[in-house]
Amino acid sequence: MGSLFRSEEMNLCQIFLQSEAAYACVSELGELGLVQFKDLNPDMNAFQRKFVSEIMRCDEMERKLRYIHKELKKDGMKIPDRDENPKAPAPKEMIDLEATFEKIESELKEVNTNAEALRRNYLELTELKEVLKKTQIFFEEHGRHGIVDDAQHALVHDEGSGFVPITSVQLGFVAGVIPREKVPAFERLLWFANRGNTFLKYDEIDQQLEDPVTGDSISKCVFLIFFQGEQLKARVRKICEGFKATLYPCPETTHERTEMLNGVSTRLEDLNLVLHQTEDHRKRVLMSAQKEIRPWIIKVKKIKAIYHTLNMCNYDVSHNSLIAECWTPVSGLEEIQQALKHGTELSGSTVPSILHRMQTKETPPTYFKTNKFTHVFQAIIDAYGIACYQEVNPAPYAIISFPFLFAVMFGDFGHGFIMFLAGLWMVLTEKKLLAKKSDNEIANMFIGGRYIITMMGLFSIYTGLIYNDIFSKSVNIFQSSWHPNYDFKTLQKEGYSSRVLNPQEHFDNTTGPYPFGIDPIWQASLNKITFNNSLKMKLSVIFGVSQMLLGVLLSFVNHAYFRRPLNIFCEFIPQLIFLVCLFGYLVAVVVYKWIAFNADCTQYAPQLIIQFINMFLLSYTPRDRPANFTGDLYACSRIEPTSINATSQTVFYEYQQPIQIGMVLAALLMIPVMLLVKPLILKARHSSRVKADAKRRDRLYATSQRTLIHNEEQPEQAVTGKNMNINGEEERGVVSHSEGGILGHEEEENIPQFEFGEVFILQAIHTIEYCLGCISHTASYLRLWALSLAHAQLSEVLWSMLFRTGLTMDLPYVGGILIWAIFAAFAGVTVAVLLLMEGLSAFLHTIRLHWVEFNSKFYVGDGYQFAPYSFKHLLDADLDE
Repeated sequence: MGSLFRSEEMNLCQIFLQSEAAYACVSELGELGLVQFKDLNPDMNAFQRKFVSEIMRCDEMERKLRYIHKELKKDGMKIPDRDENPKAPAPKEMIDLEATFEKIESELKEVNTNAEALRRNYLELTELKEVLKKTQIFFEEHGRHGIVDDAQHALVHDEGSGFVPITSVQLGFVAGVIPREKVPAFERLLWFANRGNTFLKYDEIDQQLEDPVTGDSISKCVFLIFFQGEQLKARVRKICEGFKATLYPCPETTHERTEMLNGVSTRLEDLNLVLHQTEDHRKRVLMSAQKEIRPWIIKVKKIKAIYHTLNMCNYDVSHNSLIAECWTPVSGLEEIQQALKHGTELSGSTVPSILHRMQTKETPPTYFKTNKFTHVFQAIIDAYGIACYQEVNPAPYAIISFPFLFAVMFGDFGHGFIMFLAGLWMVLTEKKLLAKKSDNEIANMFIGGRYIITMMGLFSIYTGLIYNDIFSKSVNIFQSSWHPNYDFKTLQKEGYSSRVLNPQEHFDNTTGPYPFGIDPIWQASLNKITFNNSLKMKLSVIFGVSQMLLGVLLSFVNHAYFRRPLNIFCEFIPQLIFLVCLFGYLVAVVVYKWIAFNADCTQYAPQLIIQFINMFLLSYTPRDRPANFTGDLYACSRIEPTSINATSQTVFYEYQQPIQIGMVLAALLMIPVMLLVKPLILKARHSSRVKADAKRRDRLYATSQRTLIHNEEQPEQAVTGKNMNINGEEERGVVSHSEGGILGHEEEENIPQFEFGEVFILQAIHTIEYCLGCISHTASYLRLWALSLAHAQLSEVLWSMLFRTGLTMDLPYVGGILIWAIFAAFAGVTVAVLLLMEGLSAFLHTIRLHWVEFNSKFYVGDGYQFAPYSFKHLLDADLDE
């Protein structure tokens, strides 16, 4: 918890790597994942760096792997999901990897080219076979002269002299294949272009053809075009070429067509056998690559990451070494030393790598050690802002406060139990769920937040028991503390929500209150909402002020750790007094009202809102002493009700007026303290520092003048650059060569600039933000009450609209069937509305309370994340496009 409470102590280190050992050492550091390298060559582009050629080689290997991966996906093969973490190969092994990838890629390309050519040839032969078959069928059905007869009527009609004799008609024809969707346009163009002097016959190919390039199914038609003369023949061929129709040779006689068809069928059988052999060979190549593609991808990614890291180093030509700077956690220095030692041994270098800790004024990165449980809470805090280096981390407190505040708004035992079971199922099956690697972002969000969902469900079960609320109903586990004639049976006979419960008349003081949670009899009372509103509103204020007070106290921890005594006295103490005197006092009054006023005098209990307003207005009405009362004036239970003027009473405990006036004055006095004291002290400090620096410059100037006079009197000593004291001994000092002295200018430059106006405006903003924030944030916590009430009412409305009808029917069998029928609707609406929508609403409001109301009291959040150089995120076998 120590590392989670405050970020890890970081150190800036310098690493000296020998060139022959640099690759192996950086590889070991990547496996360790505890080093964040700094780019020492920010002004150089990617092509000016030392290892640009190696990175280009890695890019080429990734391209080849992407090609192999695409071919695997084309055949429905997946990358095997195995938990393996191969080491980064040595630089000399890159040549073997490149040769392997080149061999597989060239082999796959050759196989694909041959397969595409074979498929194209197979498609052509299949189309030719269909053309021959359809043509044979055409001529068998109509006969040669029948076809010519039809064509004669279409082609050689003479308007004046009738038909020309058949013996004078010389018809030719062409046959081919065209896509089915182009047939209507093809037919129209043939008619209009040839003025009706062509005769077209077509039929659809029943067999599904396959595109040789894409593998998609295509539908085509066989066509026959009859025409007369060479001119029409040329025109028909041009139209076919324009529509990208394929023409095939078709013999005139039946015998020739039959012989050609037999030959085509034989060639198709041989070609089909060759195609199967080609596909088998391709699958063998892909299966051999499938077994190794995952480690190949990881190895190439690691090699590329190593060379990218080496490009961030400086190259020392004189010592043939690389110099790197990096941020490391102090707790991991020993592991880093061991990794460097192991890398040096692997490379065979005799010169060890050196890790040197540096002193710097740079702000280190923020690093928290988290596990799979605490990671989700830390992610919620990081979404607001990365913590400053070693400031207090709100995540440990959010582990408890986040699910608790959620449960205050979502308090229902039944709904919380369903949420708990859903989260518990995701926790128990997390390995299986994470291994699926779904692309569904919503599902991934639920799986990533499985632990917080489980916690929210568990806390909702607890608050549901406190509220005694289970699907809008209460359970009478213990005996109710109300009068026996107001038990549940009586209320059921008289009707639910038909009684107004009066504690003074109906409460049984002998048995005491309900042992745990809210008494279930309130569920059947008419003033249930009034009671719940009063209770939940006060609890919301108590929880809110408590969490804000914790935030202010944590600011003290920050100021003490960073040694800021001025902030403690000028910010923390005034803020604490302001919050405690106003809103802490309000919480104390709430608790006092619960304790001091019992059921006998509830009608005389003060209204806290009016009391709080009168506290600022300094309006007080003294309490009248009853004539027949002796003893403690403010003991409510012993005062006769007739002796008290309840309408004018505002003082309800002894010394209330001086205490409240003192609280208001103390809170108001803290505002100028927060606003003025710190800027004035900073201005005074700066003025004293400037005066001290002026005196120091005057002393240095006087010393330099004496030294110049002394050198003029003894020129020989001035030439040698030595100062002699009065005893003739050497005196080491700084000689100024300009008026005022070099050291004096350095000291003047070291004094930070101070602008009182900027400091005052910044302090004014913080003061106004805190004072107004205490009021608005306290009111903001009332959302706990509002959402809790809304959730309870929605649950009750859902129950009333669905189940009450079936439960209150006179015919039990009909009611049972109705309940069975509407249970699906009840379950669906419960999950969709009350669990998902209401749960998301409560979750977002809880985030708001932590980000704004809690974190603003102490959390700065302007740091930057520690991003270590690690191979853990490279274990995914996905390749970036």
